[in-house]
Amino acid sequence: MFNFSANHLLLLSRTEYQKCAVFLLRDLDTQRVYRLYDFTKSLLLRPGVAYSVAGKVNSADKLYLVLESVRLDTKHPLASTAPVPADGAGGSGIG
Repeated sequence: MFNFSANHLLLLSRTEYQKCAVFLLRDLDTQRVYRLYDFTKSLLLRPGVAYSVAGKVNSADKLYLVLESVRLDTKHPLASTAPVPADGAGGSGIG
């Protein structure tokens, strides 16, 4: 087994199985997609938030990226993808 870590990951999906939860996370820098296994089934990740993850790679007969820790990626906050009106009007909703 060896260590694995990655930053700037965005949640694509979470699937729960009997023995583990499987997260698909996309690296926003390289566009790689990782399948990460949470055997504790205790990690809750939110969509639209950048994460840093750490874990172990278990390569017995298959390559498993096993999550050990997840934290918010404060070095790479996600920018808003909402379009900004050309006239700069943000609209406060107060008339």
